[in-house]
Amino acid sequence: MIKVGIERLGEYKDFFKNKKVGLITNPTGINSEFRTTIEILSELTNLVALYSPEHGVRGDLQAGVRLDDYYDEITGCMVYSLYGKTKKPTKEMVDGIDVLCYDIQDVGSRFYTYIYTLAYSMMSAKENSKEFVVFDRPNPVGGIEVEGNILDIKYRSFVGYYPIIQRYGLTVGELAMYFNKEFKINCDLHVIKMVGYNRAMYFEDTLQPWVSPSPNIPTPRSSLAYLSTCIFEGTNMSEGRGTTKPFQIIGSPWLNVNKLLLDLGKKELPGVLFRKIFFTPTFSKHQNKLCKGIEIYVTNIRIFKPVLTGYTLIYLIKENNQEFSFNKPYKKGLNPMIDLLTGDNFLRTNSLSLNECISKMNQDTEIFKNTKERYHLYD
Repeated sequence: MIKVGIERLGEYKDFFKNKKVGLITNPTGINSEFRTTIEILSELTNLVALYSPEHGVRGDLQAGVRLDDYYDEITGCMVYSLYGKTKKPTKEMVDGIDVLCYDIQDVGSRFYTYIYTLAYSMMSAKENSKEFVVFDRPNPVGGIEVEGNILDIKYRSFVGYYPIIQRYGLTVGELAMYFNKEFKINCDLHVIKMVGYNRAMYFEDTLQPWVSPSPNIPTPRSSLAYLSTCIFEGTNMSEGRGTTKPFQIIGSPWLNVNKLLLDLGKKELPGVLFRKIFFTPTFSKHQNKLCKGIEIYVTNIRIFKPVLTGYTLIYLIKENNQEFSFNKPYKKGLNPMIDLLTGDNFLRTNSLSLNECISKMNQDTEIFKNTKERYHLYD
């Protein structure tokens, strides 16, 4: 079993001595015995403030739900919301601390809001002369394979702020180093590394307990599926929210499943199989309506190409289902969600064929791969 960053806190007592500590965390901030990072820091340091990402410090909020500041009942610390009106900690929020810490299990996808809470908080640390500590954790989808297209900053948002690819193959500590240097945040960053981790590991290999980073990522395999099907959030199809297998199933009341399965068979996508499924979401899109769809079975995690799989699904579905559409922007003047998730507009505008899309991904992947390797902390 590996040892994650927070489990090495005892080795860093001197660093935290006589410092007031703030912590950005959620229920994934635990050690191997399920003791929370909040508890551990409360015992060994002077923890004085908490900062909440999407879904809340205690994980009690669904996707997109905003929250206000409040006092934590257990610690008595003020909990400052970083998923409401304020995404970057203000001067007032950090005035009472010396060091700001981050301990959240990542999922390894560009379109996950936690990594931009990380980036904004690093910016705040720089602006307010605070030290910043990341307690490192595994990338659940591995640290070797990378895949996707580089985000065009014309489509930057809180689900894709920096020009990186969807599957970036870095731990959250390495990603913090990448953000800090490549995008010139330049905060006083300290990464507390893991022990026993290597790049080839997927989450199952670490033997660490899995706690859902958010309500719709219930298993490590969900993280792989999320890389494929999160883009369906920008469409009128269900991505499985409101079911027991979010992101592992997609569908709608009108989907031509038989045609889709036939076309998928011809593509021979690596490491994955599909089966026809019927499901009825209890909330979100197509709530209480019977949907026809497919379930994604990852048969070999080491050869599965989730981003390729997701793009292939979108192209095949939009070609053969006239009911398919991309959702309109949430507000006038904003980019449609599909553009924010893909980091470009080629899906929505049909400006690239599937083969051209794959070619672009291959080129962008090589560009990113050469840069990201500078930030590797692990072999």
